[in-house]
Amino acid sequence: MKRLFACVLLGVLSQSVWALDAADQQRLDSIQQRWAQIQYQIPEKQRPAAFEQLAAQTSHFTAERPDVAEAWIWQAIVTSSWAGAEGGLGALAKARQAKGDLEKSLTLDPKALQGSAYTSLAALYDRVPGWPIGFGDSDKAEQLLKQALQLNPDGIDTLYFWGDHLYRQKRYAEARAALQKALQAAPRPGRESADAGRRKEVAALLADVNKKLD
Repeated sequence: MKRLFACVLLGVLSQSVWALDAADQQRLDSIQQRWAQIQYQIPEKQRPAAFEQLAAQTSHFTAERPDVAEAWIWQAIVTSSWAGAEGGLGALAKARQAKGDLEKSLTLDPKALQGSAYTSLAALYDRVPGWPIGFGDSDKAEQLLKQALQLNPDGIDTLYFWGDHLYRQKRYAEARAALQKALQAAPRPGRESADAGRRKEVAALLADVNKKLD
């Protein structure tokens, strides 16, 4: 289970194009920055406890601001990242919780964070086992990713997960094109750590794709 969820929802981090009040934006920025620090900077063994603490913070956010789609997206991202770090029998339960949180965000504002809920939900459908164990569905993942690309065609996270999906489907030439485009994505102000971590993931996957094509 740990390996299954290790790459799920590693943070779809585009800045929101929808107005949040100053307090909400500050809270969102704090969660995003802490997530990147945990995911990319602290030792692997320390991540489960760190994500658990951050999950409590995101839970407070959604409880206090249940009408904010961005809060639900980030609760899902943190919960899934916690599942990946912790592994074990609880990973699938956390994935189901994240799925529900993302579906909630879509009812509030499907365009929040440039459609990040679509990308994050697709990542879950791509990685969770299918029936009867879980809800995984590669066709559903592709449908969601195409919706995400309509809203954010040049985002590094959207293109990374699209490239990863294509790789899983053995569509290697298409995957290479998506990943090469991801490496050209514009940097996101205030997201330097997340961008650096994501670019390493893109480069590693691209290297695997190139091996398939050689």
